[in-house]
Amino acid sequence: MSDNSRLSARDRIASLLDDSSFVEVGGYVTARSTDYNLADKDTPADGVVTGYGTIDTNLVFVYSQDAEVMNGSIGEMHAAKIAKIYDMAVKMGAPVIGFIDCAGLRLQEAVDALNGFGTIYAKQAMASGVVPQITAVFGACGGGAAIIPGLSDFAYMTKENAKLFVNSPNVLDGNHVSKLDTASAAFQSENSGNVDAVCESELEVLGEIRRLVGILPANNETDLSYSDCTDDINRGVEVDGLAGDAKAILIEVSDDNLFVETKKDYAKDMVTGFIRLNGATVGCVANQGTEGGDVLSVKGAYKAAEFVSFCDAFEIPVLTLTNVKGYKATVEEEQGLSKAVATMIAAFSGASVPKVNLITGEAYGSAYTAMNSKSIGADIEYAWPKAKISVMDPETAVKIMYADEIEGAEDKLTAIADKKKEFAASQADVMSAAKRGIVDDIIVPDGTRKRLVAAFEMLYTKCVEKPAKKHGAK
Repeated sequence: MSDNSRLSARDRIASLLDDSSFVEVGGYVTARSTDYNLADKDTPADGVVTGYGTIDTNLVFVYSQDAEVMNGSIGEMHAAKIAKIYDMAVKMGAPVIGFIDCAGLRLQEAVDALNGFGTIYAKQAMASGVVPQITAVFGACGGGAAIIPGLSDFAYMTKENAKLFVNSPNVLDGNHVSKLDTASAAFQSENSGNVDAVCESELEVLGEIRRLVGILPANNETDLSYSDCTDDINRGVEVDGLAGDAKAILIEVSDDNLFVETKKDYAKDMVTGFIRLNGATVGCVANQGTEGGDVLSVKGAYKAAEFVSFCDAFEIPVLTLTNVKGYKATVEEEQGLSKAVATMIAAFSGASVPKVNLITGEAYGSAYTAMNSKSIGADIEYAWPKAKISVMDPETAVKIMYADEIEGAEDKLTAIADKKKEFAASQADVMSAAKRGIVDDIIVPDGTRKRLVAAFEMLYTKCVEKPAKKHGAK
């Protein structure tokens, strides 16, 4: 079997779970409708295999659509089986993993099938923030089925065979699949924010899911997700000079260099994902300077907000690496930037989990404030010695503050340079922020790992009482 081979619905489950751990639920269920001669059709398991098993001995619930049975279309009993798995998962406090390979709504069952879609949506919404939900798209996932990965916490697609769309590319005005395949894994992962990773093969997807489940808590009431730490917590890290490459920093500081990235192809200017520090899972949000992350974007802010909200729901501590000097300045960005950043601030500020911010480079203006700064709720804020913290970059600041003086100077460039140096020393230097208590400590880069471990260990018992609310800012 080649790496690109398509597995059967049952083989996908068997390849995901620990050997011989799968227990099927509802294996004898078939379609109930008799319209359009459906009674004469053989519908084993009504096109979806459901049950439970283990991943590294941890309980998970699984459903896998079978494209060999009525193209995996969702009908009344098909939906009821998925709903039952959700009910069981919520009761037991275990993740739900769904494999989509589906022609969409089963037209022969009409409103019964439509009602089934709604039932699945409702179960997903009720499970949100209670148990992790992971979806993998292995074939077609169109129309109403496309909402399922959108309601999930994490989603994966295979590069060649998976298609995810609400509207087919061919029905979009002025478009055709040969012109732009809006259903492709590449398009969805880069533009929609629905997809966490695109994999070459189904086996690779299953491996990624096993790795993700291994770092996540089983539910929202489980203590922090831990594993035995075999790495030295006092290990020095070679991160000096990597301020612009947040992903490299996260990999370096993590136990055994483990980093599970989320939405890796979407809004690359903002990196999100999970690491381990002394065995404990930590969610990370960081400005990726090598991908334009020195300025905040609309997509990057929404990506960060969604990730922080997930971490807060599942009691996962949050680490931010801040290196940002402002906002992305285009007409398109301006249409939604303030709302996106407001949503990100609400997520950071509202999160009650332990929060640590590390300033690795520039930290200018309200863009810095929005990145989990101490003023909006970070419990600990560290900075590297070369970090710069200011209301704006020094050159722009002096041009505004000393406009008249510079205009009257014989040598304007020298005047700007002198004022810039003066401003940087008094207002943009990291020591200035530390003296004001805005930064808790200035740490050497090679000691970053041990300082972060110590900070989160101290914050382990953090308890915050906040006013009860039905919802936050949207």
